[in-house]
Amino acid sequence: MMKTIKVVSLYLLVLFYVAMGAMHLLYPKQYLAMMPTWMPAHIFLIYLSGIVEIVLGLLLLPLKTRILSAKLIIAMLVVYFFAIHIPQSIDFYQTKNEGFVASIIRLPFQFVLIAWAWIFTQKVTNH
Repeated sequence: MMKTIKVVSLYLLVLFYVAMGAMHLLYPKQYLAMMPTWMPAHIFLIYLSGIVEIVLGLLLLPLKTRILSAKLIIAMLVVYFFAIHIPQSIDFYQTKNEGFVASIIRLPFQFVLIAWAWIFTQKVTNH
């Protein structure tokens, strides 16, 4: 039963990152509001992050690349957390932006995503 749950969880995680990456490529303008002003080339970085999310999501599938991909997803989420999500929440608070509440809700969700990826950082043992 646990193995089935883990397999389903893996495929859902892959689907999540492929879908989110595709959203970056298909609707880049919706991500512009999240981009900190100090970052250059906003559209380029949005496309790049979308491609990275798709690639890392797909690299979760092969057993050979799963652990590395999961660790890179965690690293990506930590970078996003400190470089994008926290500054966005601070900015939204200071400017009384209506997206402030959504930005605050998004913060703890990053820990859920990190924990989800963490499941796949462990070597699979066949006992």
